[in-house]
Amino acid sequence: MFLSKKIRTIEPYVPGEQPRPGSMIKLNTNENPYPPSKAVKGAILAELENLRLYPEINAERFIQSVAEIEGLRPENVFAGNGSDEVLSFCFPAFFDEKRHVRFPALSYSFYPSFAQFFSIPYSTAPMKGEDGLDIDVEALLSGGGVVLANPNAPSGRALPLATVRSMAETLLARGEVLVVDEAYYAFGGESARPLIEEFPNLLVVRTLSKDHSLAGLRVGYALGDAGLIEGLRRAKDSFNSYPLDCLAIAAAKAAIEDLEYAKACAERIVATRDWFYAEAMKRGFIGQNSKTNFLFLRHGKKQGAWLFEELKKRRILVRRFGRPEIEDYLRISIGTREQMEELLRALDEILNEGGKVL
Repeated sequence: MFLSKKIRTIEPYVPGEQPRPGSMIKLNTNENPYPPSKAVKGAILAELENLRLYPEINAERFIQSVAEIEGLRPENVFAGNGSDEVLSFCFPAFFDEKRHVRFPALSYSFYPSFAQFFSIPYSTAPMKGEDGLDIDVEALLSGGGVVLANPNAPSGRALPLATVRSMAETLLARGEVLVVDEAYYAFGGESARPLIEEFPNLLVVRTLSKDHSLAGLRVGYALGDAGLIEGLRRAKDSFNSYPLDCLAIAAAKAAIEDLEYAKACAERIVATRDWFYAEAMKRGFIGQNSKTNFLFLRHGKKQGAWLFEELKKRRILVRRFGRPEIEDYLRISIGTREQMEELLRALDEILNEGGKVL
């Protein structure tokens, strides 16, 4: 009765289930199975006395560290409350009723929610390939600006840098923006960072949730031309001038400066992913290996819904999407070697029981 028409009709993003910590083996939200850098704890403790004060408006300390690591100027970096917030600001900053946005039909399901919330006209490009999970670049470029997850989710597949360059060039000629969501690039993708100086219409968005093990802290950032960054700051300051608290700023700075630790964690996850993928193939699963910290697979004979529920009964949580074209796929986050071994034992037990066939 009291809700606005927009809120009544919008389709909100549905996040993955978040059970009580320790109650299940949680392989459904692509979190890092390893703790953050030891430097993070010290940074948080040292910052506690500053809680009585407002934080830096633009997370300057963190932005300075990112700029130095990336070889950019601070005016080329933006920080937000997780990459979700950074991505959300992209919609009112770069698109409107005359500047439409387009993204793949199968991608991060928050993109349509952002477009609806900010009343941005959007369209989706159909997928291609034998299994319908490949991005059709030509279709994606058929009109409007573009938001692209690369590597893509939930497929885990990545476009090469040369393709991203071509996309940025095409969109620049039309005066439109390309936003590349690089949430998973550290696990095998090619970053578009080298293209930023060449293309003023290219924005690269990243998160500290995956390779830096800070999903619970909520820190994301963007790299791009100073004009694009100014657009994000205008959007932020029209909504919330202080999206990052002082603890998050201090912790994020410490985490991103420990490059060797993040790289080592990513390498462990990639090694576990490749091993688990080979084991899953032996058990009748179908799908490509991934460039992310998850796998997107279906079984050749068993229904995805049945496998999902049987795993949940055994206290193992994976992600399943209800969309008809991918209803038999499971998105499996890569945990520790021990967690993935437990998953394999559960799958062996489930598959030996028979169950619902396709």
